[in-house]
Amino acid sequence: MLTRHLSESGPRWAADGIWLVPTFNLRLLCSVPATAVAALIESCKTGERATGTALAPVDNDTEVWASGVTYLRSREARMQESDTADVYDKVYDASRPELFFKCAGWRARAHGAPIRVRSDAHWNVPEPELALVANADGQIIGYTAGNDVSSRDIEGANPLYLPQAKVYNGSCALGPGIVVCEADAMRALPISLDIARNNASIFNAATDITQMKRSLEELIDCLYLELEMPAGSVLLTGAGIVPTDDFTLLPGDTVTIGVGGLRLTNTVSS
Repeated sequence: MLTRHLSESGPRWAADGIWLVPTFNLRLLCSVPATAVAALIESCKTGERATGTALAPVDNDTEVWASGVTYLRSREARMQESDTADVYDKVYDASRPELFFKCAGWRARAHGAPIRVRSDAHWNVPEPELALVANADGQIIGYTAGNDVSSRDIEGANPLYLPQAKVYNGSCALGPGIVVCEADAMRALPISLDIARNNASIFNAATDITQMKRSLEELIDCLYLELEMPAGSVLLTGAGIVPTDDFTLLPGDTVTIGVGGLRLTNTVSS
């Protein structure tokens, strides 16, 4: 697994707990074909044990994008929250998926770092998602766990408010690392969500990737159709778990998202 840490000299990448050479970054990794990724990582290992605070597994110039309404549960939730419900029904069945920019890499929060809800929103939820990592040629080379924190009341008031509902400080968490693998290894990955309040679980649910309407390749292909991604990209693939309509995140809540064997945990800041 690839991880990123704050070393004495600044952010630095590691693989399976071993430092990679200081010049290693996602732009370098994403410049080679998918078939050469494992060899490149192996050639960059230094043999030294990695230490330091965990950072989100993206570089500052990595673009993080997101997909919407890729699961039936997400379509149902969006239709319930929105005054223009047919918009979500139409995009679920359309040939073109919903894609939107989530954040620049430097805004992504790491495993263990605080996430936030908007001060002007009243209905806020975490969204547990498989986050694909793709190289500059649009080849899927791995995945991480993602939390697409969202303000449901803002988006529900008008779909044109989606950027405000989805993009703000502390609205995206990624980690704890990148599992390097081909798309075929992700076809049935389990996804789970647990929300704890006052040290007690108040919501938990699970699903898996087989419940997605669209394929992983379809989402990546659409993202890269008219965009160059020289530093690669991270694409959140949509939420198949949405808390009930009477739930909203509160300061102090702890959110744990599972994607495959990864566990991404963040606490909502006050």
